[in-house]
Amino acid sequence: MTITPALAQAHLDSLAKPPGSLGRLEALAAELAVAQGTLTPLTHPRRLVLFAADHGVVAQGVTPWPQAVTTAMVATILLGRASSTALAAAHGVDVRVVDAGMAQPPEYPPVGPFPPHFRSAPVAPGTADLATGPAMDIVQFDAAWALGADEAQAAVAAGYRLLIAGEMGIGNTTASACLTHALTGADADTATGSGAGADAAMRLHKRVIVEQAVARLGGARDKAALAAIAGFEIVAIAGFYASGAAAGAVLVLDGYVTTAAALIAEALAPGTARAMIAGHRSAEPGHAAALAQLGLTPILDWQMRLGEGTGALTALPLLDSAAALLSDVATLAEVLGQ
Repeated sequence: MTITPALAQAHLDSLAKPPGSLGRLEALAAELAVAQGTLTPLTHPRRLVLFAADHGVVAQGVTPWPQAVTTAMVATILLGRASSTALAAAHGVDVRVVDAGMAQPPEYPPVGPFPPHFRSAPVAPGTADLATGPAMDIVQFDAAWALGADEAQAAVAAGYRLLIAGEMGIGNTTASACLTHALTGADADTATGSGAGADAAMRLHKRVIVEQAVARLGGARDKAALAAIAGFEIVAIAGFYASGAAAGAVLVLDGYVTTAAALIAEALAPGTARAMIAGHRSAEPGHAAALAQLGLTPILDWQMRLGEGTGALTALPLLDSAAALLSDVATLAEVLGQ
């Protein structure tokens, strides 16, 4: 049986409570039921797969952070000391880290095991500079997509019902702004935010790069065009989403970068968005346009902009509440003995 929004709402209205009395929680419960295709959805077990990669456009001065921060933060994540791993542990989320294309992989401590599982399968040591030419070619795009698809298939085969993608990659909000500008019609100024702390002058410089990179596509929005302005971790997440949706998993989106990946997934695998739930709306101005393009309403709007999957992880208790509402509340007919 196909679960439609109307069917999910009818079930919610039949429960032992006044119709609509739980407000937005009921809407979220309906979204969850539709995404998982059942009126008794499960939010456990769940996995965060964090894809890391570097971006050649960093050479253009689009971020105040050096590229080495990608490596340093991945090492911190592997030690279980990052914001993402702290939140994942708090909410019972298994974590995997995938090197999709870091310029310099971290040197791991000589002892283990590390809290997250780690996979080193880089497409290449970082993308080319999208400001001066294509970030990657189609062969690399396909390799990154397959990397993410393989992670989703493995997770679903292992029994995970809810999947979150996280990302780490200095410079990746520039690629995300390009993708949002190209795929939503939002102008370059709306699509371009401050990322991890760019000041006004740096943001203006970044906006010009975004505008010029998308203009070079000449209106094309096919795979080759998207490859020219994306990042390895972003394409891997797109493959992760498309494959996870096809396998019946619920996809909880994080912030701007992962939503840019969702735009790619929906463009190349239409219907993927039906499995998506937006964990939050980030402080990046283009995120709202990306969510609107996908038809998604964010659970939280807390001005978060860290990435790593942290916004999606923070929203998980509300998804758990939505699942409990659907699965564990008696119907009014049961209460009245009818």
